[in-house]
Amino acid sequence: MVNERFARYDGTASVISMKKQSAGILGFRGFKAELEVFLVHPGGPFWAKKDAGAWSIPKGEYSDEEDALTAAKREFQEETGVGINGDFISLGEVKQAGGKLVRAWAVENNLDPAALTSNTFKLEWPPRSGKIREFPEVDAWAWFSLTVAREKIIKAQGEFLIRLANHLAQTP
Repeated sequence: MVNERFARYDGTASVISMKKQSAGILGFRGFKAELEVFLVHPGGPFWAKKDAGAWSIPKGEYSDEEDALTAAKREFQEETGVGINGDFISLGEVKQAGGKLVRAWAVENNLDPAALTSNTFKLEWPPRSGKIREFPEVDAWAWFSLTVAREKIIKAQGEFLIRLANHLAQTP
C-alpha cells in the first residue's frame, strides 16, 4: 500500500509516495517445548479492550532511507525503555491486513516485563471533545508460549512465530 503525501517545493505541489513499512524485533527465550516469545500490547483507547489478535512484536515505522534493523532497535527501545543487542536472526517480511509491510528479526533475551517503560503519545480523547490526553504507546509486555502467542499476536505477524520455530528447529 502506498501512502501519498503532498509537499511544496518552490511553490509547486508534488506527490511523494511512501510505503507503509515497519521494522521490529521478536524476543525469545528457551528452546523447543520451553520456547517463549516477547510481545507488546498497544496502548491507548482503541486497544484498551482488545486482547486476542491485538498483541505485536515491538515495532515501528521507518523510511526507505533508514536501515531497517537500526529502526527496529530504536523502536524496541522506545516501546520497552531498554536497548537490545545480540545475534539477530532475520525473519523476513509479512504484509498486514491494512497493507503495511513488517520486517522482523528475532533475538534471544530475557527481559523482565515488570521493569519496562514505554514512550507516550497525545490524542484528543474522547473524539471531538477538545481534550488532549496522553497514553503509553505500549501498555503491557509479556512472555508467551508459542501456543498462546499464536492467539494473542496480530494475524499476519503469526508468520514470524512459525519462521522462528522453524529456524530454531534446524539449530543444533
